[in-house]
Amino acid sequence: MRKLLLGLALVGATAGFAQILSVTPAFPTQNDSVTIVYNAAQGNGALVGTTPVYAHAGLITSTSTSPTNWQFVQGTWGQPTAKVLMTDLGGNVHRIKYHIPTFYGFPTGTQVQELAFVFRNAAGTVVGRSADGSDIYYPIYPANAGLLAAFFAPTGPQIAEIGDTISLVAASNQSATLKIYDNGVLKTTVLNATSLNYDLLVTQSGQHTVVLEATSGTSTAYDTLIYVSNPIQMVASVPQGWVDGANYLNDSTVGLVLRAPGKEFVYLLGDFNNFLPNTSHFMNKSVDGQRFWLQISVTPGQTYAYQYWIDGAIKIADPFAELILDPGADAGIPAGTWPGLHPYPTGKTTGFCALLRPGKTEYVWKNTNFAPPGKADLIIYELLVRDFIAARNYQALIDTLGYLQRLGINAIELMPNNEFENNESWGYNPSFHMALDKYYGTPEKFKEFVDSCHSKGIAVIADMVFNHAFGQSPLLAMYWDSANNRPAANNPWFNAVCPHPAYCWGYDFNHESPATEDFMDRVTTFWMQEYRIDGIRFDFTKGMVNAQTDFSVVRQNLLKRMGDTIWAINPNAHLILEHWCNNNEEKILSDYGFMLWGNQTYNFHQAAAGHSQSNFSWAYHGSRGWSQPGLVSYPESHDEERLMYEVNTYGNQSNPNHNPRSLATGLGRAEAVNLFAYLIPGPRMVWMFGELGYDVSINNPCRVCNKPILWNYYQVPERRRLYDVTAAIFNVRRAHPATFRDGTFSHSLAGNVKRMIFNSPGMDAVVLGNFA
Repeated sequence: MRKLLLGLALVGATAGFAQILSVTPAFPTQNDSVTIVYNAAQGNGALVGTTPVYAHAGLITSTSTSPTNWQFVQGTWGQPTAKVLMTDLGGNVHRIKYHIPTFYGFPTGTQVQELAFVFRNAAGTVVGRSADGSDIYYPIYPANAGLLAAFFAPTGPQIAEIGDTISLVAASNQSATLKIYDNGVLKTTVLNATSLNYDLLVTQSGQHTVVLEATSGTSTAYDTLIYVSNPIQMVASVPQGWVDGANYLNDSTVGLVLRAPGKEFVYLLGDFNNFLPNTSHFMNKSVDGQRFWLQISVTPGQTYAYQYWIDGAIKIADPFAELILDPGADAGIPAGTWPGLHPYPTGKTTGFCALLRPGKTEYVWKNTNFAPPGKADLIIYELLVRDFIAARNYQALIDTLGYLQRLGINAIELMPNNEFENNESWGYNPSFHMALDKYYGTPEKFKEFVDSCHSKGIAVIADMVFNHAFGQSPLLAMYWDSANNRPAANNPWFNAVCPHPAYCWGYDFNHESPATEDFMDRVTTFWMQEYRIDGIRFDFTKGMVNAQTDFSVVRQNLLKRMGDTIWAINPNAHLILEHWCNNNEEKILSDYGFMLWGNQTYNFHQAAAGHSQSNFSWAYHGSRGWSQPGLVSYPESHDEERLMYEVNTYGNQSNPNHNPRSLATGLGRAEAVNLFAYLIPGPRMVWMFGELGYDVSINNPCRVCNKPILWNYYQVPERRRLYDVTAAIFNVRRAHPATFRDGTFSHSLAGNVKRMIFNSPGMDAVVLGNFA
């Protein structure tokens, strides 16, 4: 969750400065009773006209693992919990009162730092947040803190033009002399007061620092507010050769480009200006109005966090960031996985930050001429780093490559490892497509992993999701319809409403938009060139068209265009589609050079469990009328139930002398399944630990939850035998391509007894399986 820390309006402040939240008392301590007033017309405005409204409330404490780590959460999401029901005051204003310790129930000794809120309707389907979609926070002050002073309006840095008036709302926690200065010039003074409202006239351009000074006796307290008057905007073409995102012109110069059509102005914020807007970081606008750009000087070897501040209202990390900082998730990254991670600029900004690393030490590749196996020779091992190795990082994965090499696979397909929401995930909730997710390790360590794979003859295929994105994507934040809680109609990359509702997840990319095409090309080009991966598996490409259809020439052409871009970089790149369309469309794409997933888990599982309905024919591309070996079939994948779980649960027990639910018998039947699944001609795929008969259900405890990592299975004789048999299958296939790839193939793959015959000048082979 993203965070916006607000200085919030006092109850009784002037109507012209209604804020999303007001709190009484204005400077609460953790033992106070408070009145919380929420204005649904402010922030994202999602709850305008909604009643009743419920508060979803929590605390940030000294033990929170991040600035967004809520604790002592009150209210059950989606339930009309009476405890958090707010009183409707009319005019989209809602109130709740409570005693802080009683309401949250925290134990003695807890140090509360902030109150945390979002607001919702009873079902939790409509949520009121801050304007940028982040949660709402209010500071808790120490007891006996002495004199305190704060601006309560406006909130955060402001953009103002000469002649504008900025209405300031300020307060102190005790009677004091209150003064306001603008760039050191005294503007107003009030005596013996606890509040001060003042209309500040903007008379000079540039950056201004407004200071609130409160004096009581010998004590003085301060607060500051920044505003800036925009300079004259330079309109000029983006320099030739620059691309969207960061352009490292040399070790001390970076050119930054943001695509933001329809926006008026953009400030670059970062470590280089303390995340405060100034005229030297006011970005130029391209002649066509599509982009903003700026060249900055940097120090070689130094890392910088940065953001774009758009129209003084939207703050985002670079959509083309190579790395990002996440204030909510980064605390969960072990120091051993990412030593010396750049700190998040807490207190200076909110939301995600992109990272610049000018003059970084480049990885030196050991393998510069690796040629991946041909598509017909591929034996792919699909894995999720999180559930494969306990350390959950690339170094541990490198250390495990010997196990995979002995198994005989020649390609690893990683479930998405670009930046996804939170840390522990399957990865199909992408947020920053071009950024490497930090949870598994550094870019240099990922490159070492790819390089190590290449040293062992193993290709690396990255799984990527361009069908959809979720709410953390900056492409959504830039153009968001808060009233309807969906992408805005003018979003260059996303459909406001998903055009194929039968298969929609998250927010749907508009693949017919040139902006989306450019975005995909930029991302795929970067991954192919920067990390030297050998291919990409594209998640749910059926959704890459603005229609609900199983056959689409438009979709075919979009995919062909995408493929041509990648093949221009690496003609040997393996591009795999999870497509699920009519066979005639899949054949067209196979003929063009793509590979496509072919889910035959039902038939393989039925055979392993001893049921008679299985037919393996559709696992062979020739049975589908395809001329190219572009069908990636498999007995298991990340999306399907585990074969041995189904055997153990549903195995046919009609023959007491041959019970698939017994360990040895069930694993023996898995050996027979693997013989067919992995010798049928064409690219094959193994789901991790399938070679050991992994038998924990995909739904235990939930589909995407962490699963037990059972390396001890390798020591179980029956399971080790399955590994050895599977390795022998892979190795015989790889040792005799003339027979198993290029020879004549005939088969009878239906019924209980199945047969495959391979004929070639050098060797013939017959595979028989009795699955009765």
